[in-house]
Amino acid sequence: MRKNYSQSRIGVVHGRFQPFHNGHLDYALTAKGRCDFLYIGIANPDPSLTQAHQANEARATLPSNPFTYFERQAMIKAALLAAGLSQDEFELVPFPINFPEYIRYYTPASATYFMTIYDAWGRAKKETLESLGLKVEVLEEGTPDLKLAAGTTIRKTITEQKRWEQFVPPAVADYLHENDLL
Repeated sequence: MRKNYSQSRIGVVHGRFQPFHNGHLDYALTAKGRCDFLYIGIANPDPSLTQAHQANEARATLPSNPFTYFERQAMIKAALLAAGLSQDEFELVPFPINFPEYIRYYTPASATYFMTIYDAWGRAKKETLESLGLKVEVLEEGTPDLKLAAGTTIRKTITEQKRWEQFVPPAVADYLHENDLL
């Protein structure tokens, strides 16, 4: 269920974006519609900032994180620019959700942290951010079947060499093909 909120000056969204798919694009654009400037935090930016969590231990495994921070940054930037945002409306940063004490080094504490919640991991992240004293607004909450796409499904589809391009923005599909990341 979607919720309505007031306009914020600075917003933050976050995710692993493995790969950046249509659901992620909707999430980022919805958040951007509620703020003047958006930070997009990339979780699990490198192995030293990746750690299992009891709510979803698979998120920390190598097969669940096939794309590097650099590759995800390029995918996201290409998708947002193709969607009509200008470079001066957003910034991509690491987002060490598994080490929340470091989040303050990458994003402003005064921002509104926008989220979607579909499972126990989403609820755990919300609690983590709130425990840091951050302002959290949930854009959508529900069951996993409400998600526009799931990274796990997309990665599996790519591995099985099935058609996957419809799950990601065209700019992401182009990036993956052009850089032989399949």
